[in-house]
This record gives sequence, C-alpha cells and structure tokens, in this order.
Amino acid sequence: MKWPLRTLLGPLFWAAAFSLIYAAHGLGCAWGWPAQPAPIADLQRFTLFALWLVALAGAGTILLLSPDGESREETLVRAGAWIGFVSVTLTLFPVVGLTTCDAGS
Repeated sequence: MKWPLRTLLGPLFWAAAFSLIYAAHGLGCAWGWPAQPAPIADLQRFTLFALWLVALAGAGTILLLSPDGESREETLVRAGAWIGFVSVTLTLFPVVGLTTCDAGS
C-alpha cells in the first residue's frame, strides 16, 4: 500500500467504526434492545460497549503496525494512525455511559 493510503487508514477506520456503532445504536433503539437483558447491563449498552472495544483494538492494531522511521512519509503514516486511535477513543467513548435511547418519544 502506498504511504498516502496508509496515512488515511487511521481516519478511515475511525469513520467506519463511527458509522457502525451509531448505526447499531439506531437499530438497537428501534428494535428495543434497551429492554433486553445481557451479560453486562442491557443488550443496547452491551453491544455498543463491545463494538467500541473492537474498534479500539482495531485502531490500536493500526497504530502498532505503523512505521517507526524518521522519514516524512513514515511520520505522516504514524500521525494518521494516532489520529484514528485518538478519534476512536474520544468520539466513541460516550457509548459507555450515556443514555442510549429517548424514552419520551
């Protein structure tokens, strides 16, 4: 893979994980997952938390596989991996503790 594509791998992974987790959120609300029991909490929270952990593992793998060299290309690839990892961590963290569905509608 060329370095420009490798540079975008972290942010693209974040975009895919973000889309998947919030699609699962919408489906879970529509299908009544908050009322279903799961090993930890309800099915909605359990599913979203599990998907977040998988996304963290994927972003972490991309980060670990990024090059350690000092060239401009290697530095950009590593920066893209860090951007993806931090984005997955911070923007998807709310699935851990926030209320998942609006019960008032």
